[in-house]
Amino acid sequence: MPQVLKKKKAREDIFEKAQSLIPGGVNSPVRAFCAVGTDPVWIRKGKGPFLWDESGKKYLDFCGSWGPLLFGHAPQGLIDTLQEKLKEGTSFGAATRQEVELAQKIRNFFPSIEKVRMVSSGTEAVMSAVRLARGFTGREKIIKIEGGYHGHADSLLVKAGSGALTYGVPGSAGVPKDLAKLTLTLPFNDRKALEAVFKKEKGKIAALILEPVPANMGVVLPEEGYLYHAREWTRKDGALLILDEVITGFRVMPGGAQEYYGIKPDLTCLGKILGGGLPIAAFGGRAEIMDCLAPLGPVYQAGTLSGNPVAVASALWMLDRINAKRILLLNQRSRRFFDGIREILVRFRRPWQLNTSASMFTLFFTSEPVRDDRSARQSDTKKYARFFRKCLKEGLYLAPSQFEANFISTAHEDVHLEQALSAFRKVLKQF
Repeated sequence: MPQVLKKKKAREDIFEKAQSLIPGGVNSPVRAFCAVGTDPVWIRKGKGPFLWDESGKKYLDFCGSWGPLLFGHAPQGLIDTLQEKLKEGTSFGAATRQEVELAQKIRNFFPSIEKVRMVSSGTEAVMSAVRLARGFTGREKIIKIEGGYHGHADSLLVKAGSGALTYGVPGSAGVPKDLAKLTLTLPFNDRKALEAVFKKEKGKIAALILEPVPANMGVVLPEEGYLYHAREWTRKDGALLILDEVITGFRVMPGGAQEYYGIKPDLTCLGKILGGGLPIAAFGGRAEIMDCLAPLGPVYQAGTLSGNPVAVASALWMLDRINAKRILLLNQRSRRFFDGIREILVRFRRPWQLNTSASMFTLFFTSEPVRDDRSARQSDTKKYARFFRKCLKEGLYLAPSQFEANFISTAHEDVHLEQALSAFRKVLKQF
């Protein structure tokens, strides 16, 4: 049997075995590649800006484990740090000095975070922040943005109906309808809808939660003044503003999108980028709010792996290396790459939209500007799927969904990005 066929058969065998043991064969739905019409790629290892699959094929990675790999795969310094830390143990379920050091470093990056609590995932951070907001305000309703993804906690796993002011309906089986009704959904960048909901639900909203730069409808930029508008309406109503910076924290700027846009939220959620891909996250904000958490207050939140020593060591290594100069250089390199993509689109007269923020990007297969979830949904997903599969053959590993962000790391050097542009030229010429 030819070597290529052997490798293909091996991949098929893995997927067949996986489907007999794991629902859908994967441990997170997007990994199944259903949105791009192909079987999943089974990854064996990563180094720098590259991934290798089980057959040995090499890919230039723009998914980056969905954003946290700011310094690429397996940076040597991080590997050395983890190897040393593992010698001391993997989990204690007890307090450690390093947790205090990490809390201080987070506060140095985010002045809005006066106190912080460690958790293990972005979902857990958001779930806890929402519970805290309800406990602090004594209110039950929350507002989220259509297309905004904040993990799979029941309160936030809702989809929007028609109209600008819509009560949420469950976006998943197993989410109680009565709970979903407590979540209101609004279009991103729509000031009038925001004003309308606060006027109608005056004094009933516990919090507005949003990604300052949404990345789970694809990258969408906030229009001028929109975040300030959100901050003013929450403050006026006595509701809390929660910024989900799981994606944007440390990447858009060292102090997150809130530093870039000059917005001070009441609570901030940080995620996987904090630990360079290890399972660690955090939420924090004003001290008077955070002090409502147990053991000081009545809002309960706990976790054996919260502040896990190995994950904390990874986070300390990451934060010691994140600074304004590194982020600026990364953003400048990314901008040159984005300019190259735009030149290709103009050259081939392609009407598609390239949305970018810092080192994040999404190519939308639509001719209309993308400013919210509804305009993003006008994209030709079949065309994106075809684009993805062709890029994969050219050795580019992109987000396997039209409605996700792609990421550039400091390990992506100019020569790598030029290789990507060459592949894009070859692929886009075929459309």
